Amino acid sequence: MNVLVYAALYGCLIASGLPLQLQCYHCEEYSLDNDCSSPQFIVNCTANIQNACQKEVLVRSDGVSYRKVCASFTTCLIVSAGYQSFCSPGKVGSVCISCCNTPLCNGPRPPRISAAESLTPAPQRTALSLVIALLLITDLV
Repeated sequence: MNVLVYAALYGCLIASGLPLQLQCYHCEEYSLDNDCSSPQFIVNCTANIQNACQKEVLVRSDGVSYRKVCASFTTCLIVSAGYQSFCSPGKVGSVCISCCNTPLCNGPRPPRISAAESLTPAPQRTALSLVIALLLITDLV
């Protein structure tokens, strides 16, 4: 019975049109005037392994450099926590590492959205809620 539920669940996710593979910006050490947030730097991350986008910002005496990559969310959080004491935006020698898990989230900051728009659930959150609900139902059966 559980196999049928999981198969149906997988079918729902495929039918929802949600990508199963995260996309992130990917680059190594670009200067401030080019933070590699253009379409040519978009890559597909390894499905089921690289479930996050990572962004490193290093402030040097000669400018700011960026490193953007696909990463494991857990690994990214551990690394960013290790560098937290070195993050002082704008200060030479600062290294700030951030992790996120939505498509292209390691690119430029998105424009601010209104309160009404922020109340609309993102498709991924809706699909995740569906998965959790179905898993709970199967445990009750």
